[in-house]
Amino acid sequence: MSASYIFSEFMRELPGYVLFGGIFMPVTLLLLLLIAYFRIQLLEVNEELAAARDPTKAFPTYQRPRRPGAKEKKCKN
Repeated sequence: MSASYIFSEFMRELPGYVLFGGIFMPVTLLLLLLIAYFRIQLLEVNEELAAARDPTKAFPTYQRPRRPGAKEKKCKN
């Protein structure tokens, strides 16, 4: 018995709903899930690259260094 004969007999006896529900649909859903996951990852990397190009966004809490001997401003409450 060759492998092609066994495969052809298997496909002849396989109902259509098993082929669709058990093979086609899970593979399609897995591929769509992978596409969505990598799209989200790509968007995050693009945001990080954009922030790295703009120094004000790269360090949002960045403060200019004070000059030596400069007085600190005090807030009035």
